[in-house]
Amino acid sequence: MPDRSAPPAARRSLGGLLAVPAWVWLAIFFVAPVGMVIWFSFGYKPGIFGTHANDILSLDRYAEALSPTFFTTFVNTLWVGLLGTALCFLIGAPVAYWMAFKVRPERRGLLIALVLIPFWTNFLIRTIGWQVILAPEGWLSQGLQTLGLLNGPLDLLYTRTAVLIGVVYNYLPLMILPLFVAFDRVGPAVREASKDLGAGKVTTFFRVTLPLSRPGVVAGVLLVFIPLMGDYITATVLGGAKGNMVGQLVASQFQTAQNWALGSAMAVVLMLVIALTIAAAAALLWLVSLPFRTRNRLVLGEEAAR
Repeated sequence: MPDRSAPPAARRSLGGLLAVPAWVWLAIFFVAPVGMVIWFSFGYKPGIFGTHANDILSLDRYAEALSPTFFTTFVNTLWVGLLGTALCFLIGAPVAYWMAFKVRPERRGLLIALVLIPFWTNFLIRTIGWQVILAPEGWLSQGLQTLGLLNGPLDLLYTRTAVLIGVVYNYLPLMILPLFVAFDRVGPAVREASKDLGAGKVTTFFRVTLPLSRPGVVAGVLLVFIPLMGDYITATVLGGAKGNMVGQLVASQFQTAQNWALGSAMAVVLMLVIALTIAAAAALLWLVSLPFRTRNRLVLGEEAAR
């Protein structure tokens, strides 16, 4: 039982202790590794058998990471990340809306379990499953040829489109779940009030449901976009030479080339690209929604009487 006789400041301090394990965990397993990666990125590879050295610091590895050889891969990764996140939202939002508003409450638990079924299997295994499906000799290719929709084997595996299909499949549950929670929290009372005031279904969705669900939309987009940009398993299994992503380059520099400095610089550039993309998208959305927010601003009190 909390000691209610203690001053409020003391109670807040005791409550803050509950977060100490999480902060310690983040400091050891997130801040420290990221700091090491940033430190390695200013170094160089000392010879054939060395992995890294930092006795001479420079930005040469960043220049190498942004050279035309690797810049194309960064652009390809950003393309897959943006389009994959957009597809996950376009596919996941109707599903989450249907689960939240159209399905009986007693059946929603079962649907959530069905959405989570892909996570019961290893990430690599389910990605390899798509390799089997998209293969030129796979059942999808043979079925399309049997139906007369293809004149030859399906030429989709080891392309950017195959990577896009794989990432949408792998990350779609991460978009559906936060959207479902956000839609479910809106509740029927607010939506019914909107309809009682004369708003149609479309108007209610865009002026009531979607604005109130904004935290879930933001959470879903971040949960999909950030890990998708660093994904290298999907690109390795389904992309081949045409579907390279930066995650593959970083992994190859650490595991194959043993060039930790260049791999670290690529990882730092990737983090910067992710942060800048999110900031640019947030600024763009803020500017686009500014006229709507100004037009729909609710004014109360003395200002409304003027």
